[in-house]
Amino acid sequence: MILDHRTYICRPGTIRKHLALYEANGWAIQSKHLGKPVVYAAVETGDVNSYVHIWVYEDAADREARRAALQTDPAWKRYLEMSAEAGYLVSQKNQILKPVPFFQA
Repeated sequence: MILDHRTYICRPGTIRKHLALYEANGWAIQSKHLGKPVVYAAVETGDVNSYVHIWVYEDAADREARRAALQTDPAWKRYLEMSAEAGYLVSQKNQILKPVPFFQA
């Protein structure tokens, strides 16, 4: 199992607008291809203009296949265009995590 941990930072004052755009246009299509994340949460303390989501995959090949299918979906491409046009996002950080041997999910 691997975990794809993603942190996105929005311009101040735009996180609600960004999440509303994603909920209306991105959530269903992304979930269709990637499954449901184990975490999708807004940051409550610290950088409150950010949110995090964590997706679970069997391995790197599973992640690559699912993400490739997502990237070719016309509905996802439309969402990405809308998101870019809105300009709410400032940055994105991705980390692939691998559970330690003694952790049982």
